[in-house]
Amino acid sequence: MIFALKGLVVLAVLVALGVVGTRVLQQRLLYMPDTQRTLPIEADLPEVVERELTMADGAKIVTWWGKAQPGRPTLLYLHGNGGSLVTRSERVRKYMAHGYGIVMMTYRGFGGSTGRPTERANVSDAKEVYEAVRASGIPARNIVIYGESLGTGVAIQVAADKEVGGVILDAPYTSIVDLATLHYPFLPARWLMTDRYETLRFAARVKARVLIVHGEADDIIPVAMSRQVAGALTGPVQVATFAGAGHSDHYLFGSYETIYGWLQAHWPNASIGPVSPASQ
Repeated sequence: MIFALKGLVVLAVLVALGVVGTRVLQQRLLYMPDTQRTLPIEADLPEVVERELTMADGAKIVTWWGKAQPGRPTLLYLHGNGGSLVTRSERVRKYMAHGYGIVMMTYRGFGGSTGRPTERANVSDAKEVYEAVRASGIPARNIVIYGESLGTGVAIQVAADKEVGGVILDAPYTSIVDLATLHYPFLPARWLMTDRYETLRFAARVKARVLIVHGEADDIIPVAMSRQVAGALTGPVQVATFAGAGHSDHYLFGSYETIYGWLQAHWPNASIGPVSPASQ
């Protein structure tokens, strides 16, 4: 009996170490922040304003705001698991050049925001930023939730809970657990992961129109996952895949033009061409 008890204690210790180790590994693999805070002007975005928002729990979240031209929607942009706002400055520039507004938020621990990123915190913060966008005077019908890679799992949860005009999912996945199992089959991810981002669980609650863009040669998030997400959505959905494109280079294969066209189709007052400098 004593030996059996000792064996159980050893087993419990090993399991506890495995749980702690897996959660530490989860943080390191899932979130790869650029912690440096960069002002929009330093990224050559003079028309973009930085706003530091205080969340309900006191965390400070850094956001960049670019104003939309009249009649054009604003993208609430939720980025991927690496870098920060400055890493996506060219995306901000391109959308604003076409007259679209953009509000891009950082996750905790990224780009000057305080705290540590977790699924619960990221989703909660995104919902609070959404409310700040509404409070700024932008109606729900003119808000498009844009999720990039990891951010698609945040975007789907915001869109499931908030009224929006549309959703753009850039390389969505079925769940982070599915991805972890695919890439790290030797880890007990389904048992131990706490940040799960279960996209399929929330997809049916999204009623807004959705555009999905995905590179067919994506070796990080398989394009098949986009098709599974599309099948789980109950509202209008368009899927655009790009032959030869990988995880983050589909813009070289025409994804910007696809996105501009989709926005133009649903917000016809928004010209598909770039706005003139005089009107910016």
